[in-house]
Amino acid sequence: MDKFSHIRWIRGVFAASVLLATGLAGVASVALAKTPYDGDGHVMVVPSELSWQPVGSMAEGAEISVLEGDLSSGDPFTIRLRIPADYEVAPHIHPAYERVTVLSGTFHFAHGREFRRDEARALPTGSLAIMAPGEPMFGYTGDEGTVIQLHGNGPWGIEYLNPEDDPRK
Repeated sequence: MDKFSHIRWIRGVFAASVLLATGLAGVASVALAKTPYDGDGHVMVVPSELSWQPVGSMAEGAEISVLEGDLSSGDPFTIRLRIPADYEVAPHIHPAYERVTVLSGTFHFAHGREFRRDEARALPTGSLAIMAPGEPMFGYTGDEGTVIQLHGNGPWGIEYLNPEDDPRK
C-alpha cells in the first residue's frame, strides 16, 4: 500500500467511525442531489421535496434533511435542520468547519463550554455563523421553531462536551 492509499484508507476508517458515533449513518444515503455533485446539470430543490428524518445525534424533536453529500466522506455536504421551539443544543464540537445560515425563525448561538443563554447572540432569518473545528458551541430556539442550513466538507460529526447530553448514549 503506497503512502497515499494508506492515507485514504485511514480517512475512510475515520469517516466511518465518525458516522457511527454521530448517529447519522441512516441519513447519509438520502441526499437529494447526486453525491458528490460533479457539475452534471443543475440541482434544484423546492421545500416540498425535502425528506425529513429524526436526528440520531440530537435530542428528540430535531429533524434533518440531507440535500447534498455523504456526511461520512470528505466531500461537500449541505443539510437542513428543523428545530422546534424552546429547544436547546448542548455544548458540543465538530471535526470540521460549520457554516450555518438561518433560513427561518431565530437561532441563538454562542461560543463556549457551558450553556449560558445570556451569552448567546440572536441570529434572525438570513443570518450566517461560521465556527472553526473543535471550537465549543451551543444554541437554542425561542418561542418559534427554526430551520437552519449547514454546509461544509465532511466527514461530519458532533461530540458533546458532557457525555450525559449525548442522546446516543
